[in-house]
Amino acid sequence: MPGGREPDPRFTLANERTFLAWIRTSLALLAGGIAIEAFAVGVFEAPFRKAVSVILIVLGMLVSGGAFTRWVRVERAMREKRPLPLPLIAPILGFGAALGALVVLVLIVLR
Repeated sequence: MPGGREPDPRFTLANERTFLAWIRTSLALLAGGIAIEAFAVGVFEAPFRKAVSVILIVLGMLVSGGAFTRWVRVERAMREKRPLPLPLIAPILGFGAALGALVVLVLIVLR
């Protein structure tokens, strides 16, 4: 990556591991959305099932994009000796998971 000075490899590798952890989370959300749409046919009505699936898939897409953005921002901050940026994908993940859980809770209560 151009600009600044090369950071300690341990920090770069730690940043990469964090990126991969966010990607694993993203893949789990995508798989969960697909699984609900494919296997919960008898459990939830179609509109609700699709709503939960879409929430999980969109959340997985946002986390995936946010993971890359975060990796780049942290790498640049380390190279330029600036403070590390706040993780903006953490609130997205938290609120998105809460929204998905709320939809599932409502579906279970109304069933």
